[in-house]
Amino acid sequence: MKRTFLLAAGGTGGHMIPAHALAEELAARGHRVVLVTDDRGSRIPGIFKGVDVHVLPAGRLGGGVFGWIKASRGIMAGRRAARALIRQYEPSVAVGFGGYPALPTLLAALSEKVPTALHEQNAVLGRVNRLLARWVKVLATAYHQVDRVPKGIEPVIVGNPVRAEILALRDQPYPPLTEEGVFRLLVTGGSQGASVLSTVVPDALGLLPIALRQRLQVTQQCRPEDIDKVRARYAELDIPADLATYLGDLPERLGWSHLFVGRSGASTIAELTAAGRPAILVPLPSAMDDHQTANAREMAATGGATSIPQSKFTPQQLAKQMQKMALEPGALATAAARARDAGYPQATQALADLVESLAGPTPAPVGPAATFKEALA
Repeated sequence: MKRTFLLAAGGTGGHMIPAHALAEELAARGHRVVLVTDDRGSRIPGIFKGVDVHVLPAGRLGGGVFGWIKASRGIMAGRRAARALIRQYEPSVAVGFGGYPALPTLLAALSEKVPTALHEQNAVLGRVNRLLARWVKVLATAYHQVDRVPKGIEPVIVGNPVRAEILALRDQPYPPLTEEGVFRLLVTGGSQGASVLSTVVPDALGLLPIALRQRLQVTQQCRPEDIDKVRARYAELDIPADLATYLGDLPERLGWSHLFVGRSGASTIAELTAAGRPAILVPLPSAMDDHQTANAREMAATGGATSIPQSKFTPQQLAKQMQKMALEPGALATAAARARDAGYPQATQALADLVESLAGPTPAPVGPAATFKEALA
C-alpha cells in the first residue's frame, strides 16, 4: 500500500545524505516522501529530486538565556508549521535524522499522534535526538556503541545509509597495488576541506622514501584559500596532485584509491566501510561531544583504519603510519578487507523496513486545516 513518509533533517551532509538514501529506497517501494529541512539543506545539489521539500523555521539551541528564548520561539513557530504540513500530507510515519529542523517536526508529529522514529548517524547521540529519544517509537543507530543514549532505551542497529554509487563499490575488488605500481591517495576534509590536512599531508609525503614518493598520485580537497599554496608545495615535491575545492565525482575517486586520509564524519565512515577502503582518520576536535573520535572507534578496532588525534597529527606521524601501511606486503589490502567487514551494506533497506513497520492503518481524512504556507504567514 502506498504511504507517505515525512523525513526531517538538518542541512548538513551528515544528516541529509542518509535521509536522501532512505527517500530513494522508500520511493522505489512505491511510497511518497516529503522532506522538511532548513535553508542549507534545501540548497544541497543533486539530492531529493522529485521530493516535496519544505523549509521550516527552527530555533537554534544554546546561546544563554536570550538564546534559549529566541530558540523556543523558533521551535514553536516551526511546530505550528509542521502540524499544518502533517495535516496536509497525512504521513504514516515521521522520521528525524537530527539537526534543528527535526525538533519541531517531530514535536508536531508526536502531538498529531503520527508514529515517529529517529536515526542517529554518529557514535554519540546528537543534541536534538537526545531531547526526542524518550518519546519516539524507535531509535535507529549506525554503530553498536553509541554514547549518551538515555537509560532504558534499546536502539536498533541498522547502520548508516549511503548513496547507491558508493554501495556499488562494495562489489568491486580493492585496486591492485604492486611494489612498483601507482599508489593513489585520496584526501578530503569534509564538505569544505580542512586546513590542517593542507598543511600536514604535503609535508608528510615529502618525508616518505623517494621510491614510495615517486609512485604517489594524490587527489585532495582543499579550502579555496589553501589550494594555491598546496599546489605549489606538491609541485616543489614533484608529486602529481589533482586538487579541487569540491569533488563531485567522489565515488569514482574513492573506487580507485588505495588509501584515504581525512576526517571521520558519519557519512565518511559509512562510505569507507561500505566500499572497503583503508583510512588514516583525523577526527575534527571541535565536533560537538567529540563525536568524530567516537565515529572512528569501530573502524579502527577492526583494523580498517588508524585514528590520529589532531593534536598528534604531524608530518612525521602521518609519514610513519603511511609507510607502515604501504610498505608492508598485503597490509593495505588486509586493512581494506577489515574496513569492508565493518560496513553495513544493508543499512538503507534495514532502515526502510523499520520505518515501514511503524506505519499503521491509513489515517482517516481530517477536517479543513491551514496549509503549510498559511501557517508560515
